[in-house]
Amino acid sequence: MTKFLKNVVFYLLIIICAIMLFDSYSTNVVPKTDITYSAFMKHVQQDEVQQVTIVDNVISGKLKDGSILIAAITSCTNTSNPGLMLAAGLLAKKAVERGLKVPPHVKTSIAPGSRIASDYFAANRLQESLDALGFETVGYGRTTCIGNSGPLNPELEQTVRDNDIVAASVLSGNRNFEARIHASIKTNFLMSPPLVVAFALAGRVDIDFQTEPLGTDRSGNPVFLKDLWPSSGEIAEAVAKSRNPEAYRELYTITPDKNPRWAAVYAPEGSVFQWNEHSTYIQDPPFFSGFNGQPRTLADIMDARPLGIFGDSVTTDHISPAGAIRETGPAGLYLQGMGVDRKDFNSFGSRRGNDRVMTRGTFANVRIKNLMVDGTEGGYTLYFGNRAVPAPDKEITPAAGTPAFIYDAAMAYAQDGVPLIVIGGEDYGMGSSRDWAAKGTNLLGVKAVITKSFERIHRSNLIGMGVLPLNFADKADYDRIAPLKDATFSILGLNNGIAPRQQVTLRVQPADAEAFDVPVIVRIDTPIEKEYYLAGGILQYVLTQILK
Repeated sequence: MTKFLKNVVFYLLIIICAIMLFDSYSTNVVPKTDITYSAFMKHVQQDEVQQVTIVDNVISGKLKDGSILIAAITSCTNTSNPGLMLAAGLLAKKAVERGLKVPPHVKTSIAPGSRIASDYFAANRLQESLDALGFETVGYGRTTCIGNSGPLNPELEQTVRDNDIVAASVLSGNRNFEARIHASIKTNFLMSPPLVVAFALAGRVDIDFQTEPLGTDRSGNPVFLKDLWPSSGEIAEAVAKSRNPEAYRELYTITPDKNPRWAAVYAPEGSVFQWNEHSTYIQDPPFFSGFNGQPRTLADIMDARPLGIFGDSVTTDHISPAGAIRETGPAGLYLQGMGVDRKDFNSFGSRRGNDRVMTRGTFANVRIKNLMVDGTEGGYTLYFGNRAVPAPDKEITPAAGTPAFIYDAAMAYAQDGVPLIVIGGEDYGMGSSRDWAAKGTNLLGVKAVITKSFERIHRSNLIGMGVLPLNFADKADYDRIAPLKDATFSILGLNNGIAPRQQVTLRVQPADAEAFDVPVIVRIDTPIEKEYYLAGGILQYVLTQILK
């Protein structure tokens, strides 16, 4: 065989071997396939899916407990702190330089508390890096912090709901109450702005930053948090570069040309505000309806029905949510009846000037648990009356009573002339000093709230709205009462006036048993609180003093 033929045979053998190797490899690779949503869900249910990736509404990849769906640098706490904000920007810059990206299932945003934060980024050319990771500035003020996180991908939300996935948010705000950030997210973690960026890159909260990388660089090398974290010197240099007193003067010198949209907002003139009956944001509140400047006559509260029986640690966000308005709830139905499109619902926090919305939203948090409706989350209760009430948006089959939204039941009881009470456990009203948690309670017709204990501010707010706060003298009595969803309750001993910390009697009449009495303590703690309560609330008290 000539040298030429030997070479030809040699190269032919190489080509044949390469083809055989490629064929063998190809037959062992699982090809990428498209499957139906139901088939995908089956894989999820069989615990075969670990993460979800969404690109242009196409769902793929992995999702498990601890996956981060929202990462927000949002106001309320630290978004005006130049060091923390610049640290976030510097970390983002290093991440982009290494080729890292935020997983597509993580919704990211920045909403500083002050416009000056944008100047910090601009002075150090950091906004481009933040934008590259999806941390674009969506506004200034309380966005995600107050529940204005906006929608998630609908199929992603469906996956979370169908599989009861404990998805997470990470945010730099100061409130992580249930369902406040988003109804589909069950756990929320508060942290500094740079950590928000770091966790967004990781895409999950169950990461050990010391041993696990945030991702890999363009060369496939692992990148750890320590590789991206800016030094104190880098932060100090960036702060110095952004220090410009004139920028503050420029931003906060308010002239019409600075914000032409704000300047264009119509505002009525005159000494008295002109109410617009068609407004879904501001309405004339009913707090002074029937006001005559005279203290009310106290009387025992007789045969009241419980609107809700709650457990421990009910927050003011449970009582009066600040976040998104549910389309199928009373507030959402009201807005639709007023011609408001779903996309324009906004949040309860934005509509706090409209009592029609806020009263319908009281006790409407999607995570609140009313023990009267066993095993059900949301603003539901049982109505024990003879009126027809609208059916709720969830199938509920109680042993007795008619299932209803709390608002609808309260309105039916008001027509029946039946007073209402609320029963709670420990630390009732904890969380933020939400005025509407007390206002809404009052407007639903609740005369008294009886608990094991109150959070200090909410107790005071209830008095300020003319609602009587009471504590069980013996906390063990709560356990006797909590199961009695169809009982009636009378509060005896109010006819002759009240004194701070006075003991009165709660008479409990079960539906199928003998009545029994429980001692309760009037949680009006000071003489001035007594005056507020007798006036019908602090608003009425102040107006009375003005008119004297």
